[in-house]
Amino acid sequence: MASFTSSDGLRLFYEDEGSGQPLLCLAGLTRCSRDFEFLRPHVTDLRLIRLDYRGRGQSDYDPDYRNYNVLREAHDTIELLDHLALDRVSVLGTSRGGMIAMALAASHPDRLAGVILNDVGPVIEPAGIARIMDYVGKKPVSKTHDQAALALKQAMEPQFPGVPLSVWRKQAEIQYAATDQGLALRYDDGLHKALLDQAATGAIPDLWLFFDALRDIPTAVLRGANSDILGAGTVAEMHRRHPGLISAEVPDRGHVPFLDEPQSLDLIRRILEAA
Repeated sequence: MASFTSSDGLRLFYEDEGSGQPLLCLAGLTRCSRDFEFLRPHVTDLRLIRLDYRGRGQSDYDPDYRNYNVLREAHDTIELLDHLALDRVSVLGTSRGGMIAMALAASHPDRLAGVILNDVGPVIEPAGIARIMDYVGKKPVSKTHDQAALALKQAMEPQFPGVPLSVWRKQAEIQYAATDQGLALRYDDGLHKALLDQAATGAIPDLWLFFDALRDIPTAVLRGANSDILGAGTVAEMHRRHPGLISAEVPDRGHVPFLDEPQSLDLIRRILEAA
């Protein structure tokens, strides 16, 4: 794992492996570079770049939690590309990462060769927002990864039917760090304060304006069939606004698909070919 220093002095970590076509992977709100472990074995022919946002994974926590926002994180992403001397990349954005990808389309469209949005669009469904606000910043109750795997399977079974316990065990390791005191979050709990402030002040950008900036960029959207974040109606409107958009729905998946599903892999490859 390597690092660079952001323009405001934070040390941000990233993974950069492989030597093929570059694919920049941007994780979900509380996730880090580990978010793409299920995809990784399927893209060994690519140059896979994965960023730990500020306040996540091994990157520095920001002393000002208000900097945990889409626009600042998009700026950090451009600084990573500059650090790596990459003029253009395809971006795979999961949830928050997709919001950042849309922001980049508005601010730096010339840096984007293609975009894949993983279970996210310009509208976040109210049920999904409520679920996110309920869990962000809460310490895990489970003391071990085995306990967390059982808890994840029980909680997620309605949206992810039939997913074996071994997958949830791997997911538990991705989400939680093991410590002498039990499991710990892999992110700054200041994220919760940031979300509350942004909701209270209305400091949330109009994502339709950002999405419309993707119109001339090869773009795909994945939707988990059981998602509570991305509605089917939103995907339909995305198609109306972006005639070249391609999409796929992943059965037996909620928020978010793991990205190792056949539908996910096919859509990723189609955008990479177009890019």
